[in-house]
Parts: sequence; structure tokens; C-alpha cells
Amino acid sequence: MSQSLKMSGKRKRVVLTIKDKLDIIKKLEEGSSSKQLSVIYGIGETTVRDIRKNKEKIITYASSSDSTSLLAKRKSMKPSMYEELDRAMLEWFNQQRAKGNPVSGPICAKRAEFFFYALGMDGDFNPSAGWLTRFKQRHSIREINIRGEKLNGDETAVDEFCSNFREFVQRENLQPEQIYNADETGLFWKCLPSRTLAVKGKFTASGHKLIEERVTVMCCANATGLHKLKLCVVGKAKKPRSFKGTDTSNLPVSYFSQKGAWMDLSIFRQWFDKIFVPQVREYLKSKGLQEKAVLLLDNSPTHPNENVLRSDDGQIFVKYLPPNVASLIQPMDQGVIAVMKKHYRAGLLQNNLEEGNDLKMFWKKLTLLDALYEISMAWNMVKPVTIIRAWNKILPGNEEKESLDFDGEEISASTLATILQQTQGCEKVDPENIEQWFEVDSTEPGYEVLTDSEIIRRAQGQTDESSENEEEEVELIPERSINHAAALKWTENLLDYLEQQGDMILPDKLVIRKLRATIRNKQKMTVNPTQ
Repeated sequence: MSQSLKMSGKRKRVVLTIKDKLDIIKKLEEGSSSKQLSVIYGIGETTVRDIRKNKEKIITYASSSDSTSLLAKRKSMKPSMYEELDRAMLEWFNQQRAKGNPVSGPICAKRAEFFFYALGMDGDFNPSAGWLTRFKQRHSIREINIRGEKLNGDETAVDEFCSNFREFVQRENLQPEQIYNADETGLFWKCLPSRTLAVKGKFTASGHKLIEERVTVMCCANATGLHKLKLCVVGKAKKPRSFKGTDTSNLPVSYFSQKGAWMDLSIFRQWFDKIFVPQVREYLKSKGLQEKAVLLLDNSPTHPNENVLRSDDGQIFVKYLPPNVASLIQPMDQGVIAVMKKHYRAGLLQNNLEEGNDLKMFWKKLTLLDALYEISMAWNMVKPVTIIRAWNKILPGNEEKESLDFDGEEISASTLATILQQTQGCEKVDPENIEQWFEVDSTEPGYEVLTDSEIIRRAQGQTDESSENEEEEVELIPERSINHAAALKWTENLLDYLEQQGDMILPDKLVIRKLRATIRNKQKMTVNPTQ
């Protein structure tokens, strides 16, 4: 039989699943050739090249899917005859799931009928059970039958998930060091407390300027609080003016750009593959632990399917919190993000005082680059015990392993108000204003929440022109190259200045001396690159 096959020269036709195509994409990214993969999977090289060409489409499709098992079976991305309706329904469904809203078959049918007519589609549309089944199959959605009232706050579901998760942790032999959570939030980085005369309230909660000066910040840490990854920040511009010649790889945060400053599927996947997996491997190796970890996530529309979020060896992977429990137990939402934001805003006021109490001038000069350094410092100030306590509902008893000294984490609104009252233009600020300031972006999600009309425009392929215009406003200004000799001269001048100041403390001088030595070495390497 093998001889006859060989003589015929024909290869048995192989139909790949979506999961197979994802595996091929990963192997291509790792350096495998089309020829090698064609042999391994029994397909033609042309098929491999087609998969490479359609890489983003395949990844996007898999990212929005809800079921690993269905992707392992599904062999095509055949679109619906109502493509616009499908896009609108999937966007709407993902948002409902992220919010924890109840979704059932009848609710989906009613919403599909609404979008059909709102999109101006021709003919009659009957959202039957058959249509719903095909919609679920097309997008590998496991279930559309979440019952009950508003799902946020389902204590029974919390108990069930926590019990199952602890069994999973025990079965996988995972330590708290190997269990992570990540969550996004919006940050109004240039927002003032109300009742300040600086810039006439331009940046208070009611001002439109807030939208322009908003970034998405994602916090990620393990259950011990001892491994906090660098913050992931999504801004609007690829290279904002304030970055000047700064290499984004040298920033104190992992910086990405998106026209609305929102997290999206592509950015999250890049963060997971290029930042999360390598840093977790490095950390666990340093602790002598198996390089195996789980990342707990909520059902944000910007979080890809678990098929996409998995290390090459399958040892670092994600697990999703059910929509009806995320708001109650997601660790980063249990005070961690709130404490970080308080540290950020308190730090800004402290910097203002150190620079001479001119609040208006300070805020006018504040740049995104300044804010990134300040938010990074604020994240560093969040104590491990704060993070441990945030995990207590999921992993009770974990906090017993660490000191429970909680002093110093709380930031007093009264104290900050008293400080501000000594600043010109802020005499009327009171603790209530400060509390409101702390909470101004507390409900800001990290993903874009669309209205029905926005969903319809997006389904029809229309773009938001205002977003493009905002991007143009923050184009990079021409860079000014600074050579080693100039940097060395400035550093030496700064050292001379410090030596003349009797009130300067020794650590300041030591830091600058170390910097001078570094620049000197760079200069030597430039002159003698072989040394």
C-alpha cells in the first residue's frame, strides 16, 4: 500500500484545526522553516505560507474564542452570511461578559434582532435557536446561558470557584510564588483635586481634558507580593513629545501605544509573550522553583483565549475568573490598584512642594514621562502584605507566612489636605476633595466600553476620526543627539555644584559619581570598541 501511495505521488489531504494553525504560527515565530513544518504536519509549503500570511486574522479569531476544546476541533473561520451582524454581536457579547451581566439565549436573540435592523440589513431576520448555535460555533463560545440577576456579587459562585481553584493549585503542585494576577485600570495622570485655582479646574473630574490625559495601566504580581512585574502602560502616541530621545525600552514601565490609549488583544498578547513569560521564568529560576505558573485574569474583551496565552512548553498559562466572581475576588481589585493610585497622587503633591509650592506651574510642566516615573515609584511603594491580603479570599492562610505590619500603607486625605492648604490657590481644599481625587478614576476600565451606536459603526468598518487627530497632536519632536563628552561635562558640573552646597547629603554625590563613571566607560568603549 505504501508503494502504491509512493507511485501515485499523491499526499493525503490534511485539514488543519485552528489549534494546529496557532501551533504552526508559534513555530514560525521561533524560526522553523516552511519546509520543516510542511513535513511535520503533512501539508504543502504553500499552506504554511498562507498561514503565515493570515497570521493576524487567525490569532484575532482565536483570541476572541471562548473554548479551548472547540478550537481544537474547528477547522475553518467561515464567516457568517451576516458578517456585520456577527461583528456587532461578538463585541456586544464580550462587553456583557466582562461586566458580569446576565446573558441568555433569548437576550442574545433580541439583541441580534436589534443590531440587524440598526445596521440597515436587507430582508427578514429570524434569530432562531439554529442561528444562535451557529453563532456560538463560529466563535468557539462555550456557553450562552448565564442565569440570574446582575451577576456581580454572587457569593455562592465565589465559594465554588475558590474551592475548585484550591484543588487545582494542589493538583498542579503550585506555590503562591507561581500564582499571578493582572488587571488593567484607567489613570487620569494629570488630574488635580477640585477646589484648586490652578489652571481653573481644567483637569478636575468634570473637565473634558481628562479624556486626553488618560492612560491604561496594568498591574501584575504574584500571590506573595514579592514579584511585581514592571507596570504595563498603554498611551495614545507611539513616541510622545516628552519622550524626546528616550528609548522606550529604558522606561521604568513597559510602554505600548494604541490610538485610544486602551489595552487591546494584540498588546496583551505581546505583553504576555515578550514580558510576562520571560520575567516569570527568570524569577522562578532565581527562587529554585519549577518554571511553571498560572496567571488569573478576568473576562475583559482585551484578554485573548487561553490557547493564545500559553508558553511554548505549556507550563505558563492562564486561567479565567468566572464573570460572576471577578468583581468580588480579583486580587488587584481588592485595594492594590487603589493604594498604588494614592501613592501616585501623594507623590505628585510631594514633588510639587519640593519644587516650590507653585502648583499651577508644576502641573503645567508635568509630562507623561514624569508621570510614568512617578507611577512606577508608586507601584514600588505598594507593600507585599497589601498584595497578600488581596489574595486572602482565594488563598486563605497565605498571609500567615508574611509579616502583617500594615503601618504606613494608608495615605491620609486629611494630611494631604492640610499640606495643600498651605499652597497658594489651594486654601479651600478639604479632605472630601482629596477623597474624590483619589476616586476620580476608580471605575475606569482598561478596555474601551462601546455604546450601541459605536458598536454599529465599528461593525460597519467606520473609524473614529477624532482618535486619529489626537494621535497627530502628540507626534515626536525632532530628537537632539547628546554625545558622551557633553553628558560627562554636565555631570562634572553637577558634581562641582553639589560639592559647593553644604546642605547636600553624601548619597546624592555618590549617585552622580557612579553616573560619571558609567559615562566615562561608555566614552572609552566608543573610542576603543575592542576593549
